[in-house]
Amino acid sequence: MFTGIVETVGKVEEINHQGANVDYAISSKISNELKIDQSVSHNGVCLTVTKVLGGIHWVTAIDETLKKSNIGNAQIGDLLNLERCMKADGRFDGHIVQGHIDSTAILRSVKDENGSWLMIFELEKEGLVVEKGSICINGTSLTCFNVDKKIFSVAIIPYTFEYTNFNQLAVGSVVNIEFDIIGKYIHLILNRK
Repeated sequence: MFTGIVETVGKVEEINHQGANVDYAISSKISNELKIDQSVSHNGVCLTVTKVLGGIHWVTAIDETLKKSNIGNAQIGDLLNLERCMKADGRFDGHIVQGHIDSTAILRSVKDENGSWLMIFELEKEGLVVEKGSICINGTSLTCFNVDKKIFSVAIIPYTFEYTNFNQLAVGSVVNIEFDIIGKYIHLILNRK
């Protein structure tokens, strides 16, 4: 389980295709601290560390992950938001995040608000977005507003802009979306026949 509070960004150093799977080598300031078999959020996708060596860690994305997230679009040199699993005695500074991508969205607009950035996203299909509710974008816990079917906005503060890959996004960028887990369960319960 994660909280959507990004620890650092990691740089894609190498990409290797292994059948339907893709192995990624990622360098970051936390890579040497990781352990094999540890779960780490990469742009909101929970991936298992398979190797750690010399400031680089490796993870494998299976075909299902590649189809349902933006990880399959990653290129050498791209930056990915990284977060290790939450410690049992840790604080919930964000919200409950599983690392299971529900959808992708396209960045439709970026507006500099003189100290923050207003970003407007369009979901690939309607989802569980609630006005003033939590949403996880590329592994980052944010509050959404101006929700209208597939469109919603988020405000990015300078700290988040500087220390995540939001500063790399441009209009047309595809991002990973995880809807709030509580909302997903409520939706499931209310829609059971």
